[in-house]
Amino acid sequence: MFDQQVTFIYVQDLEVSSTFYRGTLGLELVLDQGKCRIFKISNDGFLGLCQCNDKRPSSPAGIIITFITRDVDGIYQKLISKGVSFDHPPNKNQEYNIYHCFLNDPDGYKLEIQQFFDPAWPKP
Repeated sequence: MFDQQVTFIYVQDLEVSSTFYRGTLGLELVLDQGKCRIFKISNDGFLGLCQCNDKRPSSPAGIIITFITRDVDGIYQKLISKGVSFDHPPNKNQEYNIYHCFLNDPDGYKLEIQQFFDPAWPKP
């Protein structure tokens, strides 16, 4: 089995995106590689932001980065107080047995704040 996981995404402005993920979402910066910065999501999950305009896809459509939590409402309220806009308030999705809400980062990546209700989902 793997030890850790990092998802890398391309961003238009590394400073703007770093401020959003570090300042607004409160993620810890664990490694600054110059053109890429890696933020800690959980004990073994990480998100890397890379300033690579020549390689960046023209659209982040179809990509969803999901953050799993037991406190969707608390995170939603915290981010609302920081001026973050959401697609809709948190709601229950009966089909997937989850509670969630969506927002976009500065580059248009769709972020989902989600709680699983399915007892089959691995617990941290």
